[in-house]
Amino acid sequence: MRTLAFALAAAATLAVAPAARAQTKDIVETAVAAGSFNTLAAALKAAGLVETLKGKGPFTVFAPTDEAFKKLPAGTLESLLKPENKAKLTAILTYHVVAGKVLAKDVKPGKVKTVQGAEATVMAHGNGLMIDNAMIVKTDVAASNGVIHVIDAVILPPEKK
Repeated sequence: MRTLAFALAAAATLAVAPAARAQTKDIVETAVAAGSFNTLAAALKAAGLVETLKGKGPFTVFAPTDEAFKKLPAGTLESLLKPENKAKLTAILTYHVVAGKVLAKDVKPGKVKTVQGAEATVMAHGNGLMIDNAMIVKTDVAASNGVIHVIDAVILPPEKK
């Protein structure tokens, strides 16, 4: 447990200096400026969520990188970006968002309610944390209206029964 706390503290410390410069930018601007969230930005635009995530917030976004989107099965992303699949895309993207600003030091293993409505599972894994099937690879990327935690996979809400 101490190792986990130390790893999170170290990750947060490393992220503070570059993140501090980004605080005048909102979550969308911060993600676009990072250069590794182009697919996420395109998906947010297709889902009509850009203005929402530019809003007051605060929001915590578990943001998949472009590489994370490439791990989806072939054709999945292209299908989701079609106008007729906007509701499904919106559900997936809002599953990556938690209301409020949750910094790494405050993330605890357990269930977390997403803006989509379903709960995602945060669990310890090695010296870090996972949310569902995604490793949290960078924490506490500050934005003026919340915080971004970078993840290495796209997480999917549970199928409705």
